[in-house]
Amino acid sequence: MNESYDVVVIGGGAAGLSAAVALARSCRSVLVVDAGEPRNSPAGHVHNFLTRDGTPPGDLFAAGRAEVVRYGGQVEAGKVTALSRDGELFLAEVNGRGVTARRLLVATGLRDELPDVPGLAERWGTDVLHCPYCHGWEVRDERVGILATGPAAVHQALLFRQLTPHVTVLRHTAAPFAAEQAEQFSVLGIPVIDGLVVQVETSAGRLAGARLADGTTVALDALVVTPKCVANADLLAPLGLVTVEMSVQGQVLATRIAAQPSGATSVPGIYVAGNVTDPQAQVITSAGAGLMTGAAINMDLVAEDARRAVTQARARKNVEAADRH
Repeated sequence: MNESYDVVVIGGGAAGLSAAVALARSCRSVLVVDAGEPRNSPAGHVHNFLTRDGTPPGDLFAAGRAEVVRYGGQVEAGKVTALSRDGELFLAEVNGRGVTARRLLVATGLRDELPDVPGLAERWGTDVLHCPYCHGWEVRDERVGILATGPAAVHQALLFRQLTPHVTVLRHTAAPFAAEQAEQFSVLGIPVIDGLVVQVETSAGRLAGARLADGTTVALDALVVTPKCVANADLLAPLGLVTVEMSVQGQVLATRIAAQPSGATSVPGIYVAGNVTDPQAQVITSAGAGLMTGAAINMDLVAEDARRAVTQARARKNVEAADRH
């Protein structure tokens, strides 16, 4: 092993970079390994990030990398391909070489598994959406369809109805809605259309509508979907950490690595932050979580350093006492 750090951060998104800044400002040696595959790369802008609303994701992350470097941290493009443990240290394979760390922070985010409808994936992050807080303002007063694949569609329909009176639920593969839900839709003027959606149609570079199996087309300006959010956590399995499922009324919406609010996992020395543990976290939420986890890691190391200093001081005293005798 030719490199050793206090902390290796795997993932260069909002959570990982924020944690790295906190650690570097605490005079910790830190390496961020960034694969350059952020979840929000298809989106043009970040929203609901105070003072940074409308910033392109790439610009935000570039500024974050510069901050890490300014405080003495290191940022490296590439991937961690393997993790293991050797006594008190973690071993990471980074771009083909070995690196050691006293602590690991995994902020590798998640990937969105989209409904299998032709034409849908190509519009993801522009006018195929999932979050009213990320993209809702941009489609206010427009014709918004809800592609229902489970019970979460009800929640989405009500949230987007706050932003536009032109909401249509496409029942697609979802079960029939309960009487209470159907009544809410009726009162709020949200029509429900039965039938499978077989094609997302575009015109002039924009989403134009959803075509049903019977050949009819529902004209739309945006389509809301419920992706399955899958944590990027395969690296952690050899160290004893596997994902758990998050479900709503029997529909699996996400997988995550379970952790304490500090980001500490069940494996001592391994921390997680951002979407890999909190699938609902937006960019600003992930940044805040990264800061708190970075502080928790630093406190963990401070306590360990203090214990080691006491142990070494006691050992010296014992040696000196033995020499006097």
